[in-house]
Amino acid sequence: MDLKSLKTFHRIVALGSFNRAAEELNYAQSTVTMQIQKLEAELGITLIERGRTFQLTEAGRLFHEQSTGIVKEMERLQGRMSDWMLGETGELRLGAVEPLASAMLPRLLQEFLTAYPKIGIAVEIGSTPLLGERLLRGELDLAVCSRPVIGEGLYFEPLFSEELIFLLPEGHPLSVLERIAFRDLRDHRILLTAKNCPYRHKVEMLVGEACGSPLNSMEISSMAAMKHYAACGLGLALVPHSLLDPLPAGTLVREVKDARISVTFGLLCRASDVPLKLALGRLNDFLKERLRQDAVPAPMI
Repeated sequence: MDLKSLKTFHRIVALGSFNRAAEELNYAQSTVTMQIQKLEAELGITLIERGRTFQLTEAGRLFHEQSTGIVKEMERLQGRMSDWMLGETGELRLGAVEPLASAMLPRLLQEFLTAYPKIGIAVEIGSTPLLGERLLRGELDLAVCSRPVIGEGLYFEPLFSEELIFLLPEGHPLSVLERIAFRDLRDHRILLTAKNCPYRHKVEMLVGEACGSPLNSMEISSMAAMKHYAACGLGLALVPHSLLDPLPAGTLVREVKDARISVTFGLLCRASDVPLKLALGRLNDFLKERLRQDAVPAPMI
């Protein structure tokens, strides 16, 4: 059944006239007549009595009543598909690492969804390697993460770097120092992120070179939770600035005395999806702009 003819039929009924329906739809009257004739031929019934006054047949009244819901659903579907083509609707799966997932992403997504209320977003929090694997399996569309070890099939766009600083509990022996060198960590417990975290490797390498191995360490898989472990006196941690807003009660921060160390964050997607389009392209462009604007500045490394 032709949807255009069905919609024309409903406009004729609503306006009570072939002429007014033709004017509203910007059709020639002959086109409107032809569409109704085609619809009647497909159904094998007469829908409208031909005469001076407009009147539906009994079959026409029944057909109008039963097809109203179909027309409304098709109009809604056409609207949704139009929004989809414009990138204003869709269901997106976004991955994120800590601390960005907790510190920056909620506010940015609230702003984005206010501008694009028809777009749905599901957020998954995990490590950079895990998010990369899920992207390759098609289980995520985009990820906000640290610089990965790029493998085949992934594309990473660096956006900003955050300098790492020491977070330690009040009363820690190293709190008397204005700045902490890696060699000062010898015999002190350091809190580390999960083994597959890219910048844990950087921290382990620098601390290991200064203090030797094995390190006195404790693994905390959640970056967001790490500051609370430090606040409880379980050790000190080398963390990005964004993790410390707000600074947990009972903790102090100290700068790194050695060469500055930072971690680079950006957007990760499947290489085959570049350039990103539709709703995913809108989200990518929005995050790219806002993450660059709002990030704590540090040199790219």
